[in-house]
Amino acid sequence: MREDRFRRIYAEHFSTVLGYALRRASSDDAADVTAEVFLVVWRRLPEVPEPPATRLWLYGVARRTLANQRRGTRRRDDLSTALRQELAGAVPDHADAAVARIDAAAGIADLAARDREVLRLATWEELEPREIAEVLGLSAVVVRKRLSRARARLREVTGHEPTPPGHVRGVREAQEVHETQEPQR
Repeated sequence: MREDRFRRIYAEHFSTVLGYALRRASSDDAADVTAEVFLVVWRRLPEVPEPPATRLWLYGVARRTLANQRRGTRRRDDLSTALRQELAGAVPDHADAAVARIDAAAGIADLAARDREVLRLATWEELEPREIAEVLGLSAVVVRKRLSRARARLREVTGHEPTPPGHVRGVREAQEVHETQEPQR
């Protein structure tokens, strides 16, 4: 009996509710509103008035459903706008760093093999001079000198220091400043 009443209401009023929604929203939104209206009908079937008041009751449900949908869309849009603005301030523009990395990679290719290796170990592998010394079988003093000279040559070729891939410029430089402030052993 419950299912029969629902089917009757659905068959008699589906196109009416859909038409109401289509005149007030896009076709996708209208389809969602219509589905939501008949979900409300199913849940509140005992409250649905008998004809001729059924159609008016359905219009009221559709109107409130459209209003809820618009409020939800407005909230999502406001949140999206706020998030975009927040991310614009929080996420740095990496274009300059990417160009610098490309230039540095091209510049590194123009350097001597021993300069390339010491720079790659320092920037790409993020090794400290003492670690590079261990890898290359040299003393840390020799590595520091090679690294300094290699960076100078790279600056001459490209105009800037190498930047490790995927890292923000400035982080590595801050670490290097800290390294140079430590007493040499």
